[in-house]
Amino acid sequence: MEDQVREQQCKEACDFNSPQRVSEDIIPHILNLYGSCATAHDFKIYAPNATFEDPLMRAHGVKQIKSAFYSIPKVFSESKIVEYNIKENVISPSQREILIDNKQHYKFMGKGIDMISLIKLYVEGGKVVRHEDWWDKKPLWNRDTVKVPLVGRIMEITRRGSMLTTHTFMRFGKDPTPAGGNSASS
Repeated sequence: MEDQVREQQCKEACDFNSPQRVSEDIIPHILNLYGSCATAHDFKIYAPNATFEDPLMRAHGVKQIKSAFYSIPKVFSESKIVEYNIKENVISPSQREILIDNKQHYKFMGKGIDMISLIKLYVEGGKVVRHEDWWDKKPLWNRDTVKVPLVGRIMEITRRGSMLTTHTFMRFGKDPTPAGGNSASS
């Protein structure tokens, strides 16, 4: 009987702490990414072959994900997640789905833009393997989500091309030199 009580307590401890801890470790980095204040350390939440996708881009690998997020302050004078709620679903002991229902604020050419979004993070072994940003909480258009698969495939190719162009302009995911740093020593 004592072993059963101990086993139940351990299960409850794992159920309580494990899912909470995964999102608690990841969310501060996500806020930095969307807040245009990311550092190389913030990208350590991603698995090496992770993907990022939003309606404009489809990135593969950490270097392309860096390019996607390092490009935000090049386009917007201000960016941040201003409100959010987190829901974490346990898929298996090592897999989680983290849903971040959020409101993002951007400033473009002096004009404020607020956007509702659903960020979906798929986590395996504590690392993000897939990061999707659904603007207006609408699924991304791809061959599986539209009525005409060819249209979805064209959207996928367009997002991929956009990412490759951004990746080139952002120096292939190279981390920016800190202010006052010497780029020759990087």
